[in-house]
Amino acid sequence: MQYKDYYRILGVERGAGLDEIKRAYRKLARKYHPDVSQEPDAEARFKEINEAHEVLKDPAKRSAYDQLGSGWRAGQEFRPPPGQGPHIHREFYSGGDSSDFFESLFGREFGINGGFAREGFTGGTGPDQHASIQVDLEDAYGGATRTVELSARDTPDRAGRKLKVRIPPGITEGQKIRLAGQGGGGIRDARRGDLLLEVRFKPHPRYTAEGRDITVKLPITPSEAVLGASVEAPTLGGPVSLKIPPGSQSGDRLRLKGRGLPGRLPGDQYVILLIQVPRDNSRQTREAYERLRQASDFNPRKGGGT
Repeated sequence: MQYKDYYRILGVERGAGLDEIKRAYRKLARKYHPDVSQEPDAEARFKEINEAHEVLKDPAKRSAYDQLGSGWRAGQEFRPPPGQGPHIHREFYSGGDSSDFFESLFGREFGINGGFAREGFTGGTGPDQHASIQVDLEDAYGGATRTVELSARDTPDRAGRKLKVRIPPGITEGQKIRLAGQGGGGIRDARRGDLLLEVRFKPHPRYTAEGRDITVKLPITPSEAVLGASVEAPTLGGPVSLKIPPGSQSGDRLRLKGRGLPGRLPGDQYVILLIQVPRDNSRQTREAYERLRQASDFNPRKGGGT
């Protein structure tokens, strides 16, 4: 089998501290997570990154790995020396996606109930796992508690779980909700890692979000645009009164300060005006617009008029 340079996989130096290793892992895990990555080899890279992190974050495993020495290079044929590796006890390890190199260094495969028994280490928190969660904008605004079901692709070793997730008010797209102890299994009696759910907003029929700011399109009549008016505008917190300035144009943006997603610095809501003409072809409507045409020589195609 070939030697794997776990330091090179995570892009850190051999003397890197735990915080630097964790930062490198989080960055690469976001980039290559199969649910979001467009890279053709995302799934294979994601497994490799998790394997490297599993070893380098644990002092005992890292020490055993470092005993191989720095003379090995990635891709070289590797045969562990006789007696190499810390053989402390045999245990069951679920979800065996590790490589032959990992197994040779830390234990032997026995094929038990879809996992493998191995001689390995005690202690060491299980790996964090990552998944995404679809959130309604209304829940992001007001907060909510929702039940989500995780698939095998989300967390392979604990598929089909239903978890209650608290969505805090003001959460934005891309932020993560951490569920302590719901990630990958630790070795023997060690605590499980955490599950990090990355928030994705469900498409909304009315609103769009960018950070904490919310945008909505609001139809108005030609007379409201010309003369100005006070109209009711929808927001995530309920309808509010909005003043339309006289002479407004289709596409104009009006700002409702602090009406976006809540937070220490609340977002704003932007209202885009859309002038809509009536489809009513009644005689009264046509006569009214005929009088308007005769009273004004405004022509927007000539850039002028009164």
